[in-house]
Amino acid sequence: MILIVDDDISVRTSLRLLLKRNGYETHEAASPAEAMAYVRSARPDLVLMDMNYSRATTGEEGITLLKQVKVFHPDVPVILITAWGNIPLAVEGIRAGAFDFITKPWDNRLMLERIATALALTGNAGATPEKKFDRSGIIGKDPRLMSVLDTIERVAPTDAPVLILGENGTGKELIAEALHANSRRSDAPLVKVNLGGLSQTLFESEMFGYKRGAFTGAVTDREGRFAKAEGGTIFLDEIGDLDLNSQVKMLRVLQEHTYEPLGDTRTRRADVRVVCATNADLEAKIAAGEFREDLFYRINLITVTLPPLRERRDDIPLLVGHLLRSACAKSGRTIPEVSPEAIELLQAQQWPGNIRQLANMVERTLLVTAGDRLNASDFIAQGLRPDAAGAEAVSALDSAEKAAISSALAKAGGNLTRAAALLGITRQTLYRRLAKHDIKVKGE
Repeated sequence: MILIVDDDISVRTSLRLLLKRNGYETHEAASPAEAMAYVRSARPDLVLMDMNYSRATTGEEGITLLKQVKVFHPDVPVILITAWGNIPLAVEGIRAGAFDFITKPWDNRLMLERIATALALTGNAGATPEKKFDRSGIIGKDPRLMSVLDTIERVAPTDAPVLILGENGTGKELIAEALHANSRRSDAPLVKVNLGGLSQTLFESEMFGYKRGAFTGAVTDREGRFAKAEGGTIFLDEIGDLDLNSQVKMLRVLQEHTYEPLGDTRTRRADVRVVCATNADLEAKIAAGEFREDLFYRINLITVTLPPLRERRDDIPLLVGHLLRSACAKSGRTIPEVSPEAIELLQAQQWPGNIRQLANMVERTLLVTAGDRLNASDFIAQGLRPDAAGAEAVSALDSAEKAAISSALAKAGGNLTRAAALLGITRQTLYRRLAKHDIKVKGE
């Protein structure tokens, strides 16, 4: 049962007909008092309520009603209806516990999408995935990562906007790809936009497109990113870097799901699912006046935070194995073993660049190291350094490596090619190890 609360009979009638045509049962209330009489005696699945009433044009009565509904039924989603000019009031409502807000005049399809999403995500009406959630591209077993994936699995079948937080290199783009691949939009495009690399002057033309002649140099029509993502998902990376003027324009398209290409008077509908990501502290940016609070509430209906690699060290062996399999599959090389000492060394790192930095280290070390085994010394040769706790162990490894090189040289009679073969490394790698340990070879 959906409770419709509005003092305008035409609005209630319009909503009732729309919802009944789409299989929902409704109950109507013309005032907060009527709404609370119903709420005290029954539990609605969702409340759809206007923020302004004839006796209170400032919205205070609407905020009070929202808070009262939440006292009786804290788990029931409330969607607020407000005019575009009253979005600050809707933001206040979100702070007070509302699930979402929509502006007048609303688009019927958008209204139905918001209702279906609210019901699905609050468990008042189940969203049954059409296929089993595929986690195969995401490596790790850390409990915090598993919690993120559980959330993604639950929201993927809906159109709920998702905000992905995390440091650079933690895999935010991978999570966005999983969301899209497991959604009902998976057959349509996933369009990725790095907002951090988009200047204010190019924002509108890049995001919304333009018509020929819209400005000097616009010699042909061009589709914007929202048009390219039609029917699919748009991934807005680094949204925390968007300037304030562009934030206003972004808010309008995310709120109304419409936009106009530059030089065109026709309004286009944006049928897209929005996924955003940032490594910035958006709440701090809001406090500093650098990010709009209304935009924040529009993009963060669902928020997930990816843990940094230094907080999921037990996943490093799994990640290293995956990275090696991937790199070797491309090159046709046999997958080398990674020594326990090397794994310990990798786990001891802080990895400020997270998985991206680990991937670069593994791939670089694999590229320059021959043989069927990667040792700690191979990673150290590529610039990896142990932390203080591991210094003693690595010193022992260095001593062992120096002894092994000296022994191979002795057996090979000083012949570097044969010594490298005995060690299972290339001649070039052997040269680097000789320099590292300051080993002099007669005749070299």
